[in-house]
Amino acid sequence: YKCTECGKSFSQSASLSSHERIHTGMKPYPCLDCGKKFSKSSHLSSHKKIHSGEKLYKCTDCEKSFYTSSSLISHKRIHSGEKPYHCTDCGKCFNTSSSLSSHRRIHTGEKPYACQECGKSFSHNTSLSFHKRSHTKKNPLACI
Repeated sequence: YKCTECGKSFSQSASLSSHERIHTGMKPYPCLDCGKKFSKSSHLSSHKKIHSGEKLYKCTDCEKSFYTSSSLISHKRIHSGEKPYHCTDCGKCFNTSSSLSSHRRIHTGEKPYACQECGKSFSHNTSLSFHKRSHTKKNPLACI
């Protein structure tokens, strides 16, 4: 299953559908407590723990607590200095796979985050979020 927007391939149609939400900005999973919306149900499940205050995963090095085991594992790499994710283009190393994926867009030029208002695309979701302010009265900058 191949994404028509960016060409990325998936072995399952559900994975493609989930991926396509990056391009459309669709977030069909709302939190019933605060209204925040998510593109994946797993992200909503992790988010819900914020409302319950449920931080079951504690770092033995610094006593910091986390909502998910994966967050704790990533955090522990700060203490160990481990950076197991390597960029095959430039050799730069990262402590999370998401950081590597984000970095790889420098080399590929991929811009999967599109503004629904004007169509401009961005490499990172944070850049899109910042850009969206140009369309609101909160930050009436001209869309560039």
